[in-house]
Amino acid sequence: MSAEKLSFQAEVSRLLDIVVNSLYSEKEIFLRELVSNASDACDKLRYLALTKGELLGDDAAFAITLTTDAKARTLTISDNGIGMDRDELIANLGTIARSGTAAFVGELSGDAKKDTNLIGQFGVGFYSAYMVAEKVEVLTRKAGEEAAWLWTSDGRGDFTIQQSEKAGRGTLITLHLREGSEEYLEADRLRQIVKRYSDHIAIPIRLVEGDKTETLNRASALWTRSKSEITPEEYKEFYHHAAHAFDEPWETLHWQAEGLISYTGLLFVPGSRPFDLFHPERKSRVKLYVRRVFITDDCQELVPEYLRFLRGVVDSEDLPLNVSREMLQASPVVQKIRQGIVKRVLGELQKKAEKEPEAYSGFWENFGPVLKEGLYSEHGSDREQLLKLARFRSSNGDGLVSLADYAGRMKEGQDTIFYITGEDAAALLESPQLEGFRAKGVEVLLLTDPIDEFWIPSVVEYEGHKFKSVTRGGTDLAKVKGAEKSDAEKKEEADSKDDVGSLVALMQLALKDEVKDVRASERLTDSAVCLVADEGDMDMHLERLLRQHKQLDNSFKRILEVNPAHPVIRKLAAHVAAKGGEASIDDAALLLLDQARILEGEPLRDARGFATRLSAFLEKGLG
Repeated sequence: MSAEKLSFQAEVSRLLDIVVNSLYSEKEIFLRELVSNASDACDKLRYLALTKGELLGDDAAFAITLTTDAKARTLTISDNGIGMDRDELIANLGTIARSGTAAFVGELSGDAKKDTNLIGQFGVGFYSAYMVAEKVEVLTRKAGEEAAWLWTSDGRGDFTIQQSEKAGRGTLITLHLREGSEEYLEADRLRQIVKRYSDHIAIPIRLVEGDKTETLNRASALWTRSKSEITPEEYKEFYHHAAHAFDEPWETLHWQAEGLISYTGLLFVPGSRPFDLFHPERKSRVKLYVRRVFITDDCQELVPEYLRFLRGVVDSEDLPLNVSREMLQASPVVQKIRQGIVKRVLGELQKKAEKEPEAYSGFWENFGPVLKEGLYSEHGSDREQLLKLARFRSSNGDGLVSLADYAGRMKEGQDTIFYITGEDAAALLESPQLEGFRAKGVEVLLLTDPIDEFWIPSVVEYEGHKFKSVTRGGTDLAKVKGAEKSDAEKKEEADSKDDVGSLVALMQLALKDEVKDVRASERLTDSAVCLVADEGDMDMHLERLLRQHKQLDNSFKRILEVNPAHPVIRKLAAHVAAKGGEASIDDAALLLLDQARILEGEPLRDARGFATRLSAFLEKGLG
C-alpha cells in the first residue's frame, strides 16, 4: 500500500523547529519522554483489559524495551501497550491535541531564549525525539485490531502514513540518530538515563543487547514506597512523568491515609502555570489508581476545579478494579478521598504561607486566580480556609497582603473592607475613586482577576467586616478617623459644599438622560468628577466586562460625583450663584461627564460633540 503524505499542523512545525535547534542542553530527556508515553500506553490498556480481557491475548506481561543497532545507527523504544490506529496517529503525532495550545502558541515570540523557556513549561513529549534523531519511524498496532500503521517523518514539515505489518499490539519507535548522538547507542549511557529519569516507572524497562536482556529500573510504583526511601531527585522525575512537565515542582505532598478508607496520595504543585489552566473544560490532571492499577486521568470528582493545577496520583485500596465512570461520580469513597485531598492540600499551603511567605507569594501569582474560584463555589470550613490563604495587592504598597493583614491595619472608625476591581493594578491606583481613601490612609484592595466580581458577592464578609467597592455610592468616609483638619480647612470645606448645591441641581437637569444622579463627593480630593455605581447596582467593572462580551447594553446609568473643593467646580458654582436662573452649564456638565468616562477608560459616546464643546471652551479661555 502506498504511503500517504500529510503536513504537520502549523503549531507543530513551529515547535519542531525550536525543539531541534535550541530547546534543551540536556538532550537525554527525549528518552524520558518516550518511555513515559510508553508507560501511559501500557497503563491505559491494563485498565481496558479489566472489562475486555481479550485485548491482552497471551501477552499479559507489560514491558518497555530498548534496542540498539550500532551499524544502522538506530535506537528503538517499544511497548506492548494500547497502540494506535491511523486516525490516532494523525491526532497524536501530527497535531498537538492538548488544551491550551492556542494560548501557548500565541506566547511564542521568535526570541529563541524566551520560546525555549515557554516550551519547557508546556512540554513537548514525543517531539523531543527530534533533538537526537534526523528521522523517526513509528510502527503501531492498536490492541484488538489486525491492521498496523507506519508513521515516518524527518520533522521538517511533512509526515507519511502507510498500512504495514506488526506482530502483536503496541508501538515501536525507531530513532535514526543524528551525527553526534552516538552516545545513545551505548548501553551504559542508556542505563544511566533510565536510572536517573525513569526508575520510578512501575513497568519493567528492558535493554536488549544481542541475546542478553537486562531490566534497568525497579519497576515498582514510587508512591507505594516510604518517603524516607525516596530522594528529592526521584520525586522530581516522577513529577515530570506524571505531569508531562519540564519545570520543577513547587511543592510535593506524599501521604498515606488509613482508617475508614485507605488511599495513598502523591501530589505536586507545579512550579509554573500550566497553559491549560484556564481552558473552559477546567479538567483535573490527577491520575486515579486502584491497588496500583491505572484507572483514569479524567476523574473530575477526585479534585475540585479550584485545585486543578495539582498533578500526581491517588491510589485507592477501597474502590473496585472495574469501577465505571458512573460509579466514580456517585461513589462515597471518592467523595471521602476528595475531602481528604482538599484538607491536606489547603493545610500544607497554609503552612507554606506562614513559614515561607515569599515563596508562597510566587505560588499565589501563578495559582491565586484559580484558588479564588473556590471562594465562589465552596462553603463552610473550606471557604474559611481559602479566605485565610487568599492574598491581594493593595493601595498600601507592592507586596501581597492577607485579609488578616488588612483587618489588622483598619483605621479607627472603619468597619468595612474596601476594594476596587479592574484589569490592571497600576491603573487602579490612578482611579479618582481612591483619592479620599488615600487622603485618610484607608487601605484599598486592588482586585484584577475576573473571578473577583463573583466571589465577593458570594462571600459578603470576612470576620464580620463587609466587603464594599469604592466605586459604589453610599461610602461613608466621614466616620473613618483621619488627620485632624484645621478650622480654616473645615470652614472652606463647609463653604464649598454650601456653594455647590445649586450647581448640582442644574447638572442634574442637564444630565438627566445620561446619569442616574449628580452628587457632591466625599471621596474626591484631586479630581473634579468621577463616576460611581449606585448602592444596589452592578459594579462598574463587571458592567464593562459584560458589555465587552455583548451580554449588556449601554442602558445602565451611573452616578456622577463632583468635588466641591476642586477649582473648576468652585468656579462653576460661583458662576451659577452670580447668574442665578440665567446660568447655563449644559456644555460644562457634558464635558465633565465625558472627563469622568475617560478616567474610567470608557469610550466617548459622542466624540464629535465632545470635541466641539472642548474647542468652544478653549476659545473662550484664550479670548
